[in-house]
Amino acid sequence: MHHFVPKPRGDDSAFLHGVQAAIEEGSYEIVFGGGDDWMAALSAYKDQIPAVVPHPDKSAVHAGLDKVTLAEASAVAGLAAPYTVAATREELANWHGPVVVKCRAHWSQGQTRPHRIDARLFADSASAQSQVERILDAGAEPILQRPVNGGLSALIGIFHEGRLRARVQQVSPRLFPTPYGASSRAVTVPVDEELVARSEDLLRDLGWSGLVELQFLTGDDGAPHLTDLNGRFYGSMALAEKARPGLVDAWARTELGEPMPNLSDGRPGVRYSWFAGDLRRANRERRGGLASDVVDTLRWGMRARHSVWDPKDPAPAGYLVTQRLQSLLPGRS
Repeated sequence: MHHFVPKPRGDDSAFLHGVQAAIEEGSYEIVFGGGDDWMAALSAYKDQIPAVVPHPDKSAVHAGLDKVTLAEASAVAGLAAPYTVAATREELANWHGPVVVKCRAHWSQGQTRPHRIDARLFADSASAQSQVERILDAGAEPILQRPVNGGLSALIGIFHEGRLRARVQQVSPRLFPTPYGASSRAVTVPVDEELVARSEDLLRDLGWSGLVELQFLTGDDGAPHLTDLNGRFYGSMALAEKARPGLVDAWARTELGEPMPNLSDGRPGVRYSWFAGDLRRANRERRGGLASDVVDTLRWGMRARHSVWDPKDPAPAGYLVTQRLQSLLPGRS
């Protein structure tokens, strides 16, 4: 069953009506947000939604999605984080060296702009000025962040009763686009207990609950720097489900009042591939030459869990391919 729900924009009345109508038509017990804006909007309007919203309260979601607040809370919990400040004139004038420019948050009540403007890396604050102005013109708040040159990793689980359960940890040997893109490849590794303990302190301080993916960049100092908190379905979630099945099912059942199942940690060595992204990366990076990189991408993908493709359930991949092909037709954008 399919439902059309408008994006949460403006006074959000169309969004609310769409969610309410979908729940009534489908008799759904629980509703998930598939993106940051959907998650934040569902959390903000929990009392007007006639189904369980599994995301944390509005204040916790706001804190988790606010880059400045998240960096400050990370420091309190003993986690490293990139130096992050609002992009004021004073900060721009005093900034030295490379800088990453991002939106401070991806959604706020009443906004009419698209929910995000992608992060960009600049050699200095002068060259970053145009991106700062672009974000301001869109009605958003820009931030400046000190870049961390290192490998991407993530810690995933369900935060329930003050503990991170059903834990999975992964590292990403390939990204697209680089250097601040998504995982085009990832593989699970043993869970770092010290990182878990500090992450639990952070999540308790934020008032978090439910699904969480914490993304880290490990720099030259060897410390994982927290860069993002995702509390909704994220790009490489298929990897966690392969390494230890039942993540989303456990999240939903717990929110519906059932006991939290005793799920083990994800097993190490499980591979993930965002195949389309990895091919595009290979075409750009050409490690060892284009042919060599493409062959390596194919080999990795043959032994990996994929972001969308599943031979047991080909419909989502078919739908995605159809939509992409239709977008290439004249008059479509």
